[in-house]
Amino acid sequence: MTSRPDLSLAQRKRQLVADELTEAALQLLALRGFDGVTVDEIVAAAGVSKRTFFRYFASKEDVVVQFLADMGTDMCAELASRPAGEPPSTALLRTVLIPLTTCGARSEKALPLVRLILSTPALRARFLERQAQWREGLSTELGRRLGLDPATDLYPHLAAGMALTAFDTVLLRWTESEGADDPAELAERAFAVMGASLDSVA
Repeated sequence: MTSRPDLSLAQRKRQLVADELTEAALQLLALRGFDGVTVDEIVAAAGVSKRTFFRYFASKEDVVVQFLADMGTDMCAELASRPAGEPPSTALLRTVLIPLTTCGARSEKALPLVRLILSTPALRARFLERQAQWREGLSTELGRRLGLDPATDLYPHLAAGMALTAFDTVLLRWTESEGADDPAELAERAFAVMGASLDSVA
């Protein structure tokens, strides 16, 4: 996360510390694996105390979970900002491209981290947990855009689930290729397969 101009000085300071802790933790976890890093090593790398770490995060898992939460927030914000008349397939493609494009542009950092998440059972479980929350947010926004009630209409949940399945598939293929494949191009191929179904809103 980056600090925002409307934050107070104290909030910006807290954000800076959180960012430094996150950066140090993610670099170590990606380099050594989840079980190969201790909280003591994270705080040493960040230059803060252990007590400070626990003011921001409850555990190593929470550092990664916060990173994932930010991805979901970015996707929901992007979907909400898409033009009203845009086909659902296009809006959802642009939505998942937000984190995927970032991954591709910062592959030297993102690739080890994504590989860590997908290969560590505890982190993979948290990832799926987060995706369930993203799905709710995306389906709510899809319902608003299309005049459908997610509580009674199947389409918003199904469409959000399809988009996140494509997102997962692209991440997996990208890591398997060791970053050789372009995640944005993979996403476009995935949505070309699903496009007709996504745009067939009952």
